[in-house]
Amino acid sequence: MGAHVGILPEMFCETLRMIYLGCFLLLCGLTHVMASYPIWWSLAVGQQYSSLGTQPILCGSIPGLVPKQLRFCRNYVEIMPSVAEGVKIGIQECQHQFRGRRWNCTTVNNNLAIFGPVLDKATRESAFVHAIASAGVAFAVTRACAEGSATICGCDTRHKGPPGEGWKWGGCSEDVEFGSMVSREFADARENRPDARSAMNRHNNEAGRMSLNDNMFLKCKCHGLSGSCEVKTCWWSQPDFRVIGDYMKDKYDSASEMVVEKHKESRGWVETLRPKYNYFKPPTERDLVYYETSPNFCDPNPETGSFGTRDRSCNLTSHGIDGCDLLCCGRGHNTRTEKRKEKCHCIFHWCCYVSCQECVRVYDVHTCK
Repeated sequence: MGAHVGILPEMFCETLRMIYLGCFLLLCGLTHVMASYPIWWSLAVGQQYSSLGTQPILCGSIPGLVPKQLRFCRNYVEIMPSVAEGVKIGIQECQHQFRGRRWNCTTVNNNLAIFGPVLDKATRESAFVHAIASAGVAFAVTRACAEGSATICGCDTRHKGPPGEGWKWGGCSEDVEFGSMVSREFADARENRPDARSAMNRHNNEAGRMSLNDNMFLKCKCHGLSGSCEVKTCWWSQPDFRVIGDYMKDKYDSASEMVVEKHKESRGWVETLRPKYNYFKPPTERDLVYYETSPNFCDPNPETGSFGTRDRSCNLTSHGIDGCDLLCCGRGHNTRTEKRKEKCHCIFHWCCYVSCQECVRVYDVHTCK
C-alpha cells in the first residue's frame, strides 16, 4: 500500500497538467478564431439555426459576441432570427456565386469558424464573404420589417417623393435604411480595432449594405376592372437576393488590392489602407478591398483551409474557371456516364393538369483527377 500512496499524487498532478494544457490550447485556438472573423456566423448553420423557429434565442449562448453585440441581442431579441437568416442567405448566395470556382465557399461542420481558416487572411474571398453576409443581414431584417414579423419596425414612409404620372404611392415600401442600421450596429460592432483587418472588414461590410440601396426598385400593382390598370400603386422594394449576389460577384472580380500603412495617433499606432497601384482608379465606398494574396486552392491544405479540387465536377466545354483545364489545375479529369430519370413528353390536358412520361437519359460527368 505504501508504494501506491506516492504514485497517486503524481498521477493526479499529471492529470491536472494535461487538463490545464488542453484548456490552454482550446483557449488559444478560440482566441485565434475570434481574432480571425466573426464566429457568431455559426448561428446561421447547424442545430442553432434549425431551432430558431421553435425556441427563444439565448443571447449568452451565441458564440463570439462582443459586449456591444450582446447588448444589442438582448435589447432587440425579436429581430435576431432575421439576423441569423441574413447570414444564412449570404452563405447560400456565396456558394451559388462560387459554385464553379476552385474555392466554392464550403462551410465546415462542427466548427465555430464555419469557413475554416480560409478567411484568416485578408483576401478577395474574405472581402466577398463579409460583404455578402452584411448585405444578407440588412436584406433579411428589411424584409421581416415589411412583412410585419417585428414590432419595432415597419414600412418606410420617409423617401417617397411625389408620385409619377399614372401611378400613386401605396403598399409597403421596404425600409432598407433600418435594415442597414441593424447590420451596421451588429456586424460592425467587433470591427473597432485600430488594425488593417478591421478597416478592411468595415469597408467591405458597408459596400455590401450599399449594394441593397443601389438596387432598390419601384414595384407596382395594377388596379381596375379585368386588370385594366386604370390605377397603379407603387412602392420601393428590394430585388431578389440573387441580384445582390451577382452585383457583389462583379465587385469581387474587380476588387482593389491595398497596402497597409501605420500612423501614430493620440490613441497609439493605427493601421490604414491605401491602393497598391496608383495607375488604377482608387476604390470607392462601393468597391471591395483586400491586401493579401489568395492561395490557389488547387490542393488540400489544412493551413489555408483549401479542400482542393479533386473529384469536383467540371465543364468540359468551358474555357472559364469552371472548365476542366482551369478547375482541375492541369491535373486532367475523369469521365463517367450517369443515368438520370427525367420527366418528358409532357402534355397539357384541359382543364387543368399536365401529364408526363418518365425517361432515362445518359449524361457524361467529368470530374477532376
